[in-house]
Amino acid sequence: MAALRTLTVAAAVILALWTACCSRPKQQVRESNNYINARVCAGCHAGVYEHYRQTGMARAFYAPSSASFPDARPYFHKPSGTWFQMIAKDGAWVQRSWQTGYDGKPDDTQDLKIDYVMGSGNHVRTYLHRTARNTLIELPLAWYAEKGGTWAMNPGFDLKQLPASRKIGYNCMFCHNAYPSIPPGHEDAGVEPVFSEPLPEGIDCQRCHGPGENHVRAAQAAHTRLEDVKNAIVNPARLSPARGMEVCLQCHLETTSSILPSSIRRFDRGPYSYRPGEPLSAFRLMYDHAAGAGKDDKFEIVSSAYRLRKSQCFVRSNGALTCTTCHNPHNIPHGPAAANHYNGICRQCHSLIRVKNHPQAGSCIDCHMPGRRTEDVVHAVMTDHFIQRRPARNLLAEIPEPHGKDSEYHGEVIPYGDAEDLYTAVAQVAGKSNLQAGIPRLASAVAESRPSRADFYMELGDAYTSNNQFAEAIKQYQQALGHRPGSALLLRRLAKAFRGLGQTQQALDALLRATQSEPSDPEAWYDLGPIQSDLGRNQEAIASLRKAVELDPEFAAARNSLGAALAATGQTDLAEAAFRAALRIEPTLAVAHANLANLLASRNELVEAAWHYERAGTKAVDQFNYGITLARMNRLADAQTHIEAALKDDPNLAEAHDVLGGLLESRGRVDAALVQYQEAVRIRPNFGKAHLDLGVILLNRRELAAAAAELRLASGDPDPEVREQARKALQSTVH
Repeated sequence: MAALRTLTVAAAVILALWTACCSRPKQQVRESNNYINARVCAGCHAGVYEHYRQTGMARAFYAPSSASFPDARPYFHKPSGTWFQMIAKDGAWVQRSWQTGYDGKPDDTQDLKIDYVMGSGNHVRTYLHRTARNTLIELPLAWYAEKGGTWAMNPGFDLKQLPASRKIGYNCMFCHNAYPSIPPGHEDAGVEPVFSEPLPEGIDCQRCHGPGENHVRAAQAAHTRLEDVKNAIVNPARLSPARGMEVCLQCHLETTSSILPSSIRRFDRGPYSYRPGEPLSAFRLMYDHAAGAGKDDKFEIVSSAYRLRKSQCFVRSNGALTCTTCHNPHNIPHGPAAANHYNGICRQCHSLIRVKNHPQAGSCIDCHMPGRRTEDVVHAVMTDHFIQRRPARNLLAEIPEPHGKDSEYHGEVIPYGDAEDLYTAVAQVAGKSNLQAGIPRLASAVAESRPSRADFYMELGDAYTSNNQFAEAIKQYQQALGHRPGSALLLRRLAKAFRGLGQTQQALDALLRATQSEPSDPEAWYDLGPIQSDLGRNQEAIASLRKAVELDPEFAAARNSLGAALAATGQTDLAEAAFRAALRIEPTLAVAHANLANLLASRNELVEAAWHYERAGTKAVDQFNYGITLARMNRLADAQTHIEAALKDDPNLAEAHDVLGGLLESRGRVDAALVQYQEAVRIRPNFGKAHLDLGVILLNRRELAAAAAELRLASGDPDPEVREQARKALQSTVH
């Protein structure tokens, strides 16, 4: 009874704190058991609470401080030519990025406020920026604990063309923080992830123990039995080994970080609806690469449980070996204490080592669970939980970050654990891993089960769109809209499929419905603008794109498209401002560099235009325009290099063959030039300029009949200058 009185008094003391601090989402609540502010837990569990606050889990998400930026020196990312630095500014911290402009001065300088840090710093710190729309974006530069602390790019950013702003999704927040509040309408798969303020900081007690409201209520009630108080909260130690381990697996089991997909959350479950004690497969289903696909020994940053489950120690334990066999989640040891602790755990099963030549002293962990560089986050080193007799050597050697085909997987996606045919079919196409075989498989599964959720039809529609089967995609999106009427997300996808079929008016109608249904969706207005431009409605396009920018001021692609629409209507000053604004937001946005370069070249500002073309990417049209600009600057050898690059990307670019012919001819390579002119007129038989150039070469060779034939074709060209030159040259063919 004394213990019960103590508990009741403690509960009374924390009641006011609980009432004031209860700040967890109200959607996705089961029965009446809500999440509460985890500081309430400290009222009765002060010791555990204080120890837990020092763990990496508790420090996985937080507001920045000066300690979050050790040695905040400038960092130069050579592939993109971009500088980065963490700067204290106006009482906050920003990640500054800039490039050295064509004039040698900093250009496109951007300061993005750092609102949160994701990652304890035990291995990595990633810095997040909150946008005006309450989305969170991952900033390119990260801090890594390796080598005593280094700055390097986040995974996927170590490229010449940095990717567009990467939004933090609900699945990412799921394993780095307590559950945030989601505004209504943002729970469905594929919608924009929005996080209401205030955001909790760090994974709290309830991630493993479930919502705490009933537990606190039971503790507050008069004459409550201690057993009832305990039963009002989940204690993983009292669950079956399988259910208890799944409490850990909800975050520590990731079969891969690639777009395989590694898991699919059930479409009828909210992003944060998992509750400790229920089967994890009731919340999401897991998937893996097929055996023998070269992925059997993959080692990634969140692969600890995946690797452990491959170990003979785990397999032969028959469920006795779990995460908490070695790890106390409330108190993680470090340094020598950690080595003694983990080695002691190993010796509970391996107390007598009789293997010949096996050392009787030393670290079990260092030999059998060594640190290893992860394949997906190449600047991080993690403990390999695959307990091996003889691990491979040289596990810390630096490795390149995989990109393009090196990072793609094409093959069957297999279930990892529990499976359902319909979701397994979705897994084949969700990451485009098994698209050709997956489309008929999913189509058959959907036709057979006729699900009531729009998501299945959307996934099938997306698969058809990825395979350019737009008519089939339209049918699926329309089915999905029958289950989720007015969804801007689905209407945008429907419009894309209509556009793929060349049905521009139908695409316009779908997007107009999207903007009417969800007028605050900037993506819908952004998609609408180019459609209106295609239909010649330039002023409407400009208005739509301005609306997209108004709704999302950090939407660089929308600013670029706005610039293109303004340029098309002759508003070049406003267009230039829009392109430069886009580049301040995303300094390596290739299409904005290309558009600005075209505008500058049209004004004869060739030096700056060439600088932007250099950053415009490798598309044929951009390389071609770059080559033309260099030729105008009399840099003929460089011009030829870029014209040839354009033809490598698009061998059917007739204009590039003609220009290359001219460059070759200027260097005296007449035979090679002749081949290029002939190729140009083969690709485009009515190409007057190429016929003229070909005719002049033939005329100079005194092949008069052939020259006359080419020049007569040139004389019908719409360009009066080409017609006039062809007419004069024709006179020379007359004997």
